[in-house]
Order: sequence, then C-alpha cells, then structure tokens
Amino acid sequence: MLVGVCDFPGSYAFPPAGYGGIERWLWAVAVGARAAGADVHLIGPGWLEDLEDRWVRKPVRLEDVTAGSLAERELRSAGYDLLVVGHEYPSRPSWVRTWRELDCDVATFQHSPRFQHTSTAFEGDRSRLYCYSPEMVERYAAHSPTPELAVHLGLDEEEPPAVKGQDLVWLGRIDQDKAPHLAVRAAQILGRRIRLVGPVFDQDYVRRYEDVLAADHVEWVGELGGAAKTAAIAEGSVFVYTYARDYVEAGAAVFGESLRAGTPIAGLTWRGGTCAQAALCERTGATVVVDPAADDESAAHALAEAIERASALDPSDVQETGLARFAPANHFKSLAAL
Repeated sequence: MLVGVCDFPGSYAFPPAGYGGIERWLWAVAVGARAAGADVHLIGPGWLEDLEDRWVRKPVRLEDVTAGSLAERELRSAGYDLLVVGHEYPSRPSWVRTWRELDCDVATFQHSPRFQHTSTAFEGDRSRLYCYSPEMVERYAAHSPTPELAVHLGLDEEEPPAVKGQDLVWLGRIDQDKAPHLAVRAAQILGRRIRLVGPVFDQDYVRRYEDVLAADHVEWVGELGGAAKTAAIAEGSVFVYTYARDYVEAGAAVFGESLRAGTPIAGLTWRGGTCAQAALCERTGATVVVDPAADDESAAHALAEAIERASALDPSDVQETGLARFAPANHFKSLAAL
C-alpha cells in the first residue's frame, strides 16, 4: 500500500517539535503507516527537509496542482492507495479535483467541532471521516463518521518506562477554552504543586485569572517539545485535564500522550460522551461530570476528588494500556480500513 500524508499551510512545522494538533496527528499517521508495512510519501512543502534521508518527500500541495500539468501526471503515476489529510480539504474543490484524478481513497480526522463540510465530502467508502468521541460522532452524523481515538506524535517523543511521578501536570494551550485555572484551583485544594506546560494563547485570560494562576503552588514551564515535553508528562503523578463549559473538544492529543507516558489522567467534563470518556477507563484515569451551572469552586472540588482517585492508579498499568490503545500502527490500520 502506498500512502500519501498531506501537509497544509500553517505556522507549525511537520512534524512539530511542541504544540500543534493536526500536524502531530499527521506525523503519527505517517509513522503508523510505516510501522504497519505501508510505503509512505510526505506530500507538501511543509515537511521538514531533514527528513529526506529517511522519508520520501513530495513538496507539492494538491490544491495547487493544475489540470494536465506535469505535477498532476507525476502524482497520478505514483499509484497512491490512500491520502490522509487535514479535515478541511475533502470539502475544498481545488483539492478534491486533484484527488479525484488520483483515483484513491482519502481519510481524515475531524479536529474542529465547528467546521462545516460540503454534503458530498464523505461517502463512507472511498472518502472517510473519523471522529474521537460520541459527542463528535453525533455532531457530524450527516457524514457517517467512524469512531476512532486519534494518535498524535512529535519528534523525539519516545516514552521512557513508567515511574510514579510527583507533582500534578497540565498541558495545552493556555486560554479560556482550555481553562487551566480550574486545574490550578483543584491542585490548591489538595495542597499539591502543579506544572503548567504550553504556550499562552490568550493574555486577557491570564490577566483575568491572575490571582489563581500566579499562586505559589504553580510552576509555569512554557511550551516544550521532544524529550523535554515527554519528560514533563512522565514525571507528573497525575495529568489534570480541563476545558471550558461551552467548549467542544474534537480530539485532544493529551490523552494519548499522557497514557503512553504512564501518567494517569483526572478529567473534568461538563457532560457525558466527551473525548475524556472515550479515551479513559478505570485502569487509566478518573473523570467527573459537573453540571455546567455549577460555579468554578464546585467544579474544582469535584476535579480534586478525581485527582485523588487517579493518584491511586499504577503507572505501569496505565502505560501498558495507553501504548495499546494509542498505538500509531493500529490507528493507521483503522484509517486505512484494513
């Protein structure tokens, strides 16, 4: 099987060293495809040039290819069986035109809870959409999505053997949607230290919750990549997951990242059927569902109880389960409908 993994214009490299959700997912697909025995071409100019000694790079984007051009003929002659691409592209006419010329399957994962697809983007056989949670499957039911847990990888993020960590850890973009102030307050309730790992996306949010986020028990780590990022997760005793009441998580990378590192997860949710419930089980973490009408203090106390439950889990058991559940090769096989 020949698989083309397509990049897209953006501010992050392919693969990214730190933050970058869809970019990390596409790299995991490429790694998983190769591990499953497929041949892989990295399509698009965004893929790092220093990958060329180990990967085949095709620095062209399908949406830029003109009909009858040499680039189109070369792509068609390659004989692709499957293209994997960011979720927007099966709804973009210029991309779809070239894809149809290649006469191959296309698969994508829904990484946005709001993007509106064209009615003809997916028919479930040659063009397939995958969604993380029951909540997301319901939102995109018109496109017959397949439930699937997304796997994400960055460069040099191999997981060490699991160990019992010390402080709590929270990782993600720091903004209103991700609501890390709830994790910080839950840690304070328990008398625990917490490390915040990730880039600040919203300075207004940070200022609004400055009293909470600047407390003595909080360590601001900033954005990390590679081995340093993996170590920050692996050294945590519990990964604390939060998000805002009105936010819909399409497919967070942090679940797979944390479980593969052997760090159990305590997840705050505002309803059932979310990514947290899809990703976790009693061997890997604890989730709590809080009424959205409850105030932040009540939510933080509920989250603190989930942290205590997750703290009792065995890191080795968490890692074994995580490595099986979030295996790149198995993820690719699902996307390829193998």
